[in-house]
Amino acid sequence: MPANAMNEGRSVSVNDPKCTAAVELIHVSKTKPVVLGDSVTQLQVIEDVSFSVPKGEILALVGPSGSGKSTLLRMINRLEDPTSGRINLFETNISSLDVRELRRRVGMVFQTPALIAGTVADNVSYGPRLRREDCDPGEYLDLVQLERDLLHRPATALSVGQQQRMCIARALANRPEALLLDEPTSALDQTAANTVLDLICRLNRELGLTVIMVTHLMEHARAVGTQVVLLVRGAKIEEGPADAFFRGPATEIGRRFLQGELSNER
Repeated sequence: MPANAMNEGRSVSVNDPKCTAAVELIHVSKTKPVVLGDSVTQLQVIEDVSFSVPKGEILALVGPSGSGKSTLLRMINRLEDPTSGRINLFETNISSLDVRELRRRVGMVFQTPALIAGTVADNVSYGPRLRREDCDPGEYLDLVQLERDLLHRPATALSVGQQQRMCIARALANRPEALLLDEPTSALDQTAANTVLDLICRLNRELGLTVIMVTHLMEHARAVGTQVVLLVRGAKIEEGPADAFFRGPATEIGRRFLQGELSNER
């Protein structure tokens, strides 16, 4: 397990006005239609959530299952749009950006490795190839510590842990300004998960990459996070430096969550 000490001394307050916000949510809400019997009702999934992620930080987005974490992450990448509120990328409203450009600048890696038919090289170079840009896929395998002799293998021939690192390499090939990770270790065994956690910390440290990671595993949030946001029932409960949160949450709900007393909340 990566040592939490590798992030010591790096945490900054998400409310510090001198910090450059890479990603900022301002009063974001999201409702979704749900069929109940013979009628359709609107379910509030995210309710008036505001927070910011300073450039170069790793935000661990935590909370019980069903609290809206993945929905929130998908909105930052515009796989879904908020019902109300605003999301900024370096002070620009993402709704004003071309969605393809947004997804180049904000990479996303999912819980289960999303494979493109073809070789490892085909997968890693997918984004640049669509834009007709040159790409050396081996350079990005180097970044995620996969051997270059894997380039010509089918992506399906890799282990699940290797596939997840390949998906991170594919996101990096777009040279993103921020990386969104939705439960990136949940499909992995502990050894592969530790490798991915080490990789996240190293990419953040060496590239200055801003990361938002959804996880339900507090040991993983503690290992990599420099900041924490706790969501419960679609509402933000706590926000602040990770070391302070894990040392002692500021709210009773936060304390109950860390003690494992909150069941799935939606």
